[in-house]
Amino acid sequence: MSLPLRLGVNIDHVATVRNARGGLNPDPLRAARLAIDCGADGITAHLREDRRHISDADIEALSALCRELGRPLNFEMAVTDEMRDIALRYSPHAACLVPEKREERTTDGGLDVVKGHNSIAPVVKVLREAGIRVSLFIEADPEQIATAASMGAQVVELHTGAFCDALREGHTDQADRLLQTLREGAAFAADLGLEVHAGHGIDYETVTAIAAIPQVVELNIGHFLIGEAIFLGLGEAMAKMRGLMQAARAIS
Repeated sequence: MSLPLRLGVNIDHVATVRNARGGLNPDPLRAARLAIDCGADGITAHLREDRRHISDADIEALSALCRELGRPLNFEMAVTDEMRDIALRYSPHAACLVPEKREERTTDGGLDVVKGHNSIAPVVKVLREAGIRVSLFIEADPEQIATAASMGAQVVELHTGAFCDALREGHTDQADRLLQTLREGAAFAADLGLEVHAGHGIDYETVTAIAAIPQVVELNIGHFLIGEAIFLGLGEAMAKMRGLMQAARAIS
């Protein structure tokens, strides 16, 4: 039996557009409020070390808004002392630890928690002790998943980018293999007691297969929804995504 499936909306790229011109518009806080009004189950924001989109002031305002409206804020963050301290200052509902390279356009692949165990585990511990729910953005690899569980994370967010790229580009055999890896990873993570989320590269074409994985309880989608909002409006873009998610869940 499938579990209910939540939709988290990442508003990073509202800030990208704002920062391209400078000034105050478009306002990520307004986008977050609109997303919540339109039924988002939570808001995700990634404060990068170079502050290329979300700013410190955005995190402060989003933290206050999510508390006011009773929706969780998922704070995506690199595993650094600076980001750890910011998370501890604002105490979001969840902190998702992600890999970060200054030269990348977007997050490229999952966090290597096996190789980075000694630096990641202490951050997981201190965040958990502060009452923050810890998620690790990782590949659907059994060793990565087992290590995430062993270091005390409550959640894993499985990286779906490679699958989404393969499906969109028509590489059917590769997409099938990657989807099977995601399915097996989600089942393994759930068996270990981890809550399973998924994200990266999800759009209307790719969401159905991912949403049909029964152990996945949350999808975090940003760039695509913000882009579609230009043409449809954020509410309609979210409603279409939610409809596809629900249809996939009904037959999974």
